[in-house]
This record gives sequence, structure tokens and C-alpha cells, in this order.
Amino acid sequence: MKLIKELAMLVFVGYLFLWVITPTYVYKQKWLVRVRAHTTSTYFGTQGPTMLLYTFPVLLMAVAGSVYLHLKKKSNRNRDQGHKEATSDNLTIWRRPMIVKTLGIVTKIELAFFIMFIALLVWSFTEYLHLSFAKITPQSAALYGEKVWESKLASVALQFGLIGNICLAFMFFPVTRGSSLLPLFGLTSEASVKYHIWLGHIVMTLFTSHGVCYIICWIVTKQTSEMLKWAKTDISVVAGEVSLLAGLVMWATTFPQIRRKMFEVFFYTHHLYIIFIVFFVFHVGIGYASIMLPGFYLFMMDRFLRFLQSRGSVRLISTRILPCETLELNFSKSQGLHYMPTSIIFINVPSISKTQWHPFTITSSSNLEPEKLSVMIKGEGSWSKKLYQILSSPNPIDRLDVCVEGPYGPISTNFLRHDMIIMVSGGSGITPFISIFRELVFTTETLKCNAPKILMISVFKDSSDLTMLELLLPTHGAPTEFSKLELQIEAYVTREKQQPTNDKKQVQAIWLKPNPSDAPITPILGQNGWLWLGAIISCSFVIFLLSMGSLTRFYIYPIDKNTYKVYSYASRGALNMLLICASIVVTCSLGFLWNKKKNATDSKQIQNMEGATPIGTPNSVFYNADRELESLPQQSLIQSTNVHFGERPDLKRMLFEQKESRVGVLVCGPKKMRHEVANICSAGLASNLHFESISFSW
Repeated sequence: MKLIKELAMLVFVGYLFLWVITPTYVYKQKWLVRVRAHTTSTYFGTQGPTMLLYTFPVLLMAVAGSVYLHLKKKSNRNRDQGHKEATSDNLTIWRRPMIVKTLGIVTKIELAFFIMFIALLVWSFTEYLHLSFAKITPQSAALYGEKVWESKLASVALQFGLIGNICLAFMFFPVTRGSSLLPLFGLTSEASVKYHIWLGHIVMTLFTSHGVCYIICWIVTKQTSEMLKWAKTDISVVAGEVSLLAGLVMWATTFPQIRRKMFEVFFYTHHLYIIFIVFFVFHVGIGYASIMLPGFYLFMMDRFLRFLQSRGSVRLISTRILPCETLELNFSKSQGLHYMPTSIIFINVPSISKTQWHPFTITSSSNLEPEKLSVMIKGEGSWSKKLYQILSSPNPIDRLDVCVEGPYGPISTNFLRHDMIIMVSGGSGITPFISIFRELVFTTETLKCNAPKILMISVFKDSSDLTMLELLLPTHGAPTEFSKLELQIEAYVTREKQQPTNDKKQVQAIWLKPNPSDAPITPILGQNGWLWLGAIISCSFVIFLLSMGSLTRFYIYPIDKNTYKVYSYASRGALNMLLICASIVVTCSLGFLWNKKKNATDSKQIQNMEGATPIGTPNSVFYNADRELESLPQQSLIQSTNVHFGERPDLKRMLFEQKESRVGVLVCGPKKMRHEVANICSAGLASNLHFESISFSW
């Protein structure tokens, strides 16, 4: 494992070094010339060296990452079994949170890498300008009927496009949900979405500047006819304009004012990325576009695997309906499906919308509940409200069609490295802490390991939201008690001064009757999914190379002779994109179908969970604290909970009061709460506090 990771890191350093030297004279006039002299062939043309330098290293890292994650998964079956890996003091300092305007909460490591990336862009831009301006003279400008400043403006426009392509090369990695690269660097797709957002803003700023500068240049030099140019074997301006227009539409819908109020508009317009990429390839040609190919290649592979997984209905066995318009959905799953706390799953309910997919944080533990997967859904959007109405109807349904993608999440966790964990949540931000709590129950009650103390600080608007705390306990399968776990819950209800006397609110458990055709949730590529992913990446790329090489050698080369002056750029790009899609479809389909047969065999062995009696009774323990408690887990839970009405927690005091040597502070909730906790932990007044912001979906 260590050797594989070191190899991947070595390749990554070389890949970054390649980007640093790309704009230099030495690289373009000496090194690249030598590489092309030894690698350009009748099979791959000049596209071959580009793929060798920019595509192959990334795919090699992805395959190495798949093998590494497979080995890590096998060695980490028992996950948090007692290894307290304390982070070194130096690294702890670099992981402390900072609040940066426009970037939000970032660690010093993230900020350092962001600054280095901006430095790479500035370096590349200045180096490109230095080399290009050195060639611009009054004589050279006169050859094109231009003035010197006009030629320099055109050069600036070109350089904006070149450095924009650097950002584009990295932009798809953060949104590849099943990526083997992100976990290799300790990242998850959910936590990396912010990098995609940053890169997206930079990309569109640079490409917009690229287009605007050229338009100004054409207007000044009275060459506006260039805007209608679609060259056969050169840059296609019209294709670039179509690509830029698609990008601008996507960009306009990403700003919070539109994304939050009209999410569906944002969601659907984001599918214009297909138009954006296709016409980008037509604009610059497949040879140059191969620089950004690896990130998009892995993204398309992941997207097709998600498509295959989402085709069938899964087995929804029960739901708990809370009075605060919140649902807990319980699905059947195969025992071979393992996931970590804070993982998410995407859900689609065709009866509400066939196209809408919504992410939800998983609340169950795959160790504590090996045959069940649970999610919590708060009815705050139109889609989730419709789902709540369907399941809470006076005439409840017997079955509901549901499709899923995932789960996705961290490859490993180690909460045992802390002496104490403080979980700070606001409203439905408690969702990821439910899975963490259940995992720690399994650790203490089943594995007999010592777990850290837990202080849960939960802030709710109304007393009905207190029933979310009941989801800390699964409907079945929990140990008879969790006395070995030191738990203290401080719940704050901000909008009510005292506990309501109304005792009519209930927690309702509904058990459904799924069809025999509904399948348990299974890993898309089986228990050895990471190995399968590595094999698919390797095989699909080999198939693409063989088919592209054959097509180039026996069809394109007889026409073009590697001159790139005869055969159309658009045709070459279209054929390459078709071959990429075909290789991905064939290999992913074969891998999926092979594992689907095995999953079908395994699913027959899953016990039928229908008819089981849930732990929770219809009445909520938090509304009926004086009634006779019928289960030890509920008794332990209610005895560990203090409810405060009409006030907010003094987070600074509560955090600073903890004297344990290593306190993990997890926060999930509104932006203001996350920033407040981040400020407290980053102030340096308590060196034992280690902050971590948890992303969640509900």
C-alpha cells in the first residue's frame, strides 16, 4: 500500500512539474520537439505525444489509486479498531480552519494549495506573454495589417485561453463521485465540490476574457468576419463561440441568488457541459484538447456507471414519520455493501419526478445494521415535501418506487484518535452525526473498544424537531444498551420558552411491502469494486488507443499524412469522442453486468426484514418523558439528554470547558454556525480543539 501510494505521489509531482514547465521556451522548443520526434507515428500522429504526457500519467494514478483503495479496504475491515493516530503538531497547525471571504471555511493546507495554483496561472500567463511579445515587432505586425498594440492584444487573448485550459484540465476531478484519485489524497467528492466551484469561476473568467479580447481585436482591425469562421484545419471560431455561450449560461445559474431560489434551473442548465466540451474540442482540435482529456474521461466513466446503477428500483422496507415533517427511509442492502459514516446517497422517486436526483446523508452504520441503509429527509423543498405528503397520507401506500446512486463517502474514518468528540449541529445538520453515533455504538458494544466521550450540541427551532434525536437509534438491530458510550446531549429549542403541554404529536412507523423485483442496494461493481474500477479504466483506455490507432493509420493517415492540413479537425474530434464513448460504454457495461449477476445471487440470501417490530413506539419519547420507558436504548438516550428552551448555546464557553488532550470538534449546520465554531477553534486559545466541518445533504 505504501509503495503504491508513493508511486502515485511521484507521478503526481511529475504531472504538476509538467504544467510548470509547459509555457517555457526550453519545453516548447527543445523537450517537446524531442518527445514528438520519438513518439509521433502513423497510428497516433501528433496527438500521441500529448496523450503520453498529459493523459497517461493521470490514468496511471487512477489505476494505482484503485489498487491502493482495494488494499486499504481489505486492511481496514474493522475500521476504527483502536488506532489513535495523533496528528503531528506541525500538520495540526496547517489543518486549522480559516475563514476567507469568498472562499468560506478553508484549512491552511487548502489555502496554500489555492495560492500555489493561482501562482501557476500567473507564472504561465506571464511566461506565455514574455515569449509571444518577444516575437511581436512593427514589421511582424505589419505583415497582418495590424499595429503592435493590436497584435499584443490578440496575443493576450490567446494566453487567456491557454491558461483557461489549465483550469479546465483540473475542473472535473472534484465532481467525479466514484473517483479513485480523490481518496488517494484524503478527499471526498462532497468535500471537493468547492474546488470545482472555484475552478469553474476561474475558467469562465479566463475564457470570457479570451473571447472578449478577440472580439475587441477584430472590431478594431475591422475583421469581424472572423467571428463567422469555421476553419477546416485550424481554430474554429464559431465552435468556440458556441462553447463559450453554453459556459456563460451555466455560469450565470451558479450564483447563489439563482441557484438557491431556482435550483432546477441551475440543475438542468448544468447539463450544457456536454455542449461546452464538444464544441471546445471542435474549437481547438482533439490534439490540444487531449491536455484536458483525463479529467473528463474519468468523469464520463463515473457518470455512465452511475447511470447503470440508477436504472432499477431498490427495496424500500419501512419509514419513520416524524412530526417535524421529517422522514427516515429504510432500505434493504446487501451485507457486502460497506460505507463510512457521513457517506451520502442520491435518491430519485419517479412518481414525483423522473429527472430529479437529490443527495441525502446516510444515517445508518453498515457495521451495526448490515442489512439496512437509512437516510433522513427533511421536508423543506418542494420535492421533499411531496415525498412527505405521500408517505404521511392518512391512506398510506404499500410500496414506493425508488432509484438510487451511490453511496459515496470517505474511504476510512478514525474517530478513535480523539479523547472526546463534540458534535455541533443546527436543525437537520444532525444528520451525519447519527451515522457517527451508530458507528461508535458498534465500536463499544460489539468490538469492545474504548470510544471517545461524546458531547452533542443540537440547536432546533421548534420542539417538534427534538424528535430527530430519536433517529440516533435504528428501528431494529441496535444493542440492548449503549452504557459503555459516554454520551451527553444538550438540545436547544430557540423559538419556544417552555415544553409544550400538547401530547398529540407522534412518531409513526410504516412498514412497506416491496415487490419481489425490487433489489437491495448493492455495490455497483461488487465487493471488489475498486479493482474492477481499475480494470475498467485500463481496458477502456487500451480499447480507445487500439481503435483510435487503427482508425488513424488506415483511414485518416492516407488522407492527411500527419500534416493536419487536409483532414477536418471537427471530423477527427468527433471520431475521437465517439471512440471514447464507445470504449467507456463497452467496458463499464461488461463490468456492471458481470457484477449484477453476482449481486442477484447474493441478494437471494438476504433475510426478509418485513414484519419486524421497530424499537420506536408511535409516541415520541421526547414528548412523553414521564411515560414508562419500554427499551433500555431509549432510556439511556432520554437520560443523556438535557433540553433548553428559549436560549442558544454558549459555544465558546462549552468548547473551552473541555480539558481532554485531544477534542475533535465536528460542526454541521447553517453557515453562521459553522463560521462561529471555526473562529473559536482557529483562535489558538485552546490547542486541544481540532475542527472539522461536515458537509451534509437532507
